[in-house]
Amino acid sequence: MPIDPKRSRMSFQKLSRELTQLTKRPAPQHVHKFRTYSRRVEAVLSEVALKRHRNDEKLLNLLGKLRKKAGRVRDLDVQLELLRSLKVPEANGHQSQLTIELLEERTYREKKLAKAFDVETAAEIRKRLKRSAREMSFPHDNQPLSLTLNKLAQLGRGHAPLSEKTLHQYRIIGKRARYVAELGGDDPYAKGIVEQLKQVQDVIGNWHDWLKLTEKAEHLLGDVRQSSLVAMLRNVTQAKFRQSVQVVTDFRTELFPDPGKRGPAVVPKRNSKTTVQAAVA
Repeated sequence: MPIDPKRSRMSFQKLSRELTQLTKRPAPQHVHKFRTYSRRVEAVLSEVALKRHRNDEKLLNLLGKLRKKAGRVRDLDVQLELLRSLKVPEANGHQSQLTIELLEERTYREKKLAKAFDVETAAEIRKRLKRSAREMSFPHDNQPLSLTLNKLAQLGRGHAPLSEKTLHQYRIIGKRARYVAELGGDDPYAKGIVEQLKQVQDVIGNWHDWLKLTEKAEHLLGDVRQSSLVAMLRNVTQAKFRQSVQVVTDFRTELFPDPGKRGPAVVPKRNSKTTVQAAVA
């Protein structure tokens, strides 16, 4: 199924609407939506559109800077939620100490984000979004599924050992590939891959959130010999890493059942009644 221009422009419209909320107050749900829609816009302009104009480059530069600030706020929101979910003895008060530290940093980052999302900046982004959506064009033979599979083929080729670095690459590149695949609409092939990619990203993303929380705890409280909270966080993070490695290993095995093959065979979620076979030429 070729790319649907109307579906491709939907993220531009949603991002424009979300900017209004962020100029009022950067609440967690609006920060998350801004990051998601801005990434979808970036995926369309970078991976799908026939060419990028000067306006597109300026738009992507603006969105990248703001998404970085929004990401810092979002990370703190998630870290606070993870920390609250832990059941750890409070004999040394480390959980409360880390919570206070994260809340203070969250307040600081929220103020910086609110300052960045001023009315003038939001108006400029809306203007550039509208222009990009109007000027955007697509090749007639562009298939979102093929684009996605090619991107995943480059990422998974070689079956290199999985490390923290390669897991992070799967998280970032896989997310963009998923956004491109979503442009396939109701195509069962695309939907199967989107479902798989979302599952992989959720598991890796959860590990990455625990990792960042553990790093902050170690910076504030010391190593495992000095803090039982740090010891617990390290144990959780290591378990999440092993889980992520297993999920990505299974995904790569399905994507490349035979390392000698040039193209992947992609199978949707297990127990699904639909089997998807796709190859990259």
